[in-house]
Amino acid sequence: MDVLTANDRPGAYPASYYAATAEPLPKQPQLAGSVRADVCVVGGGFTGLSSALHLAQRGYRVVLVEAQRVGFGASGRNGGQVAADQRLDQDDLEQMVGLDHARRLWDLGRESAQLVRDLDAAHGCNAGWTPGIIHAAHRARFVSGYHAYAERLARDYGHDQITPLNRDQIRDLVASDAYYGGTLDMSGGHIHPLRFALGLARACLVEGVEIYEQTRVTEVVEGQPATVKTATGQVVADHVVLGCNGYLGHMQKRVAARVMPINNFIIATEPLPDPDAVLKNDHAVADSKFVINYFRLSDDGRMLFGGGESYGYRFPRDIESLVRKPMSQIFPQLGNLRVDYAWGGTLAITMNRMPHFERLSGNILSMSGYSGHGVAIATLAGKLAAEAIAGQAERFDVMASVPTQVFPGGAALRWPLLVLAMLWFGLRDRL
Repeated sequence: MDVLTANDRPGAYPASYYAATAEPLPKQPQLAGSVRADVCVVGGGFTGLSSALHLAQRGYRVVLVEAQRVGFGASGRNGGQVAADQRLDQDDLEQMVGLDHARRLWDLGRESAQLVRDLDAAHGCNAGWTPGIIHAAHRARFVSGYHAYAERLARDYGHDQITPLNRDQIRDLVASDAYYGGTLDMSGGHIHPLRFALGLARACLVEGVEIYEQTRVTEVVEGQPATVKTATGQVVADHVVLGCNGYLGHMQKRVAARVMPINNFIIATEPLPDPDAVLKNDHAVADSKFVINYFRLSDDGRMLFGGGESYGYRFPRDIESLVRKPMSQIFPQLGNLRVDYAWGGTLAITMNRMPHFERLSGNILSMSGYSGHGVAIATLAGKLAAEAIAGQAERFDVMASVPTQVFPGGAALRWPLLVLAMLWFGLRDRL
């Protein structure tokens, strides 16, 4: 199944709340003929745009090719939550890579959220940073672990912006009986992701980046220089950055064996009569279910709710009903609200949920597999790629040295095995 065309029209953003409330970038040309560059960036999401911007600011001639429109994929469709950490808890990372390495990963996670805020401010993206992410426990037995982890972060990592929440406290912030406690982390927040992506694209153009849209890469030929072949031309470049995430397909088989595309879905309701009575203080929320529910308010007071289970590469026919069900379970008072937008998108996961960074050859870098945690880390990935190409690879290697396993059966069997796993964990969420 071709995820680039399975669910979307070529060259058109999905009919999402984000697309309806962002200033579009003028269409960029399709690549024609042969172009020479210092660096060719493949993919116009957060990873690619950040890579291109940071490289251009270092003086490189950069060409960015995007198969659809910039910000078309997960970068312009996600829940907008900006976490200031890694996808795995520090406890898990310490066991996986050791204390020193885990601390460096922590520092990169903290930097990633600040980088989003800095880029938004520097380039006038108008992404609307709003602080605060609530991690909500949907079972009482999870609360003590949430609180212990918050205390550990404060004690061992100096994290003084995270607060444990008991049931009364979370009920005061989230008008739902579904949660028993959790934490509030004020170092994270939420943004309008498509506005952020388009703002980065405008900044790239100002810095001289050549952006080619509706330019699908068919092959990357290794060499010095490398050649990025497309359906309508080619880019010959000294370096290549692959920032394709869930839309990589089988273009790079080594990465495809470790990174798998999956779909997720969001609805946007009509504006709420009293938004603060539903989510006090406008924090974002992500809960403890494996099939996660995540939600926040838009800047015009709508509920943006992500969730629902779906198996298969094609989006379901009725996304609204799929996502309305968990929203109504958590917020019965919203059950009769009109839904104005419903859309799906494709992200990418890895086996251990940590992103996959890899130097595929001496001059080809790949970053993907953000596992639903990519707004900040994908943006930082571009900065780290630019550092590595400039000869300062230490911080890129901190991410690249985190092991990411091959899916059992490789790219061929990863999907049916995931369906089995999702069915099992979906059942566990209900217990």
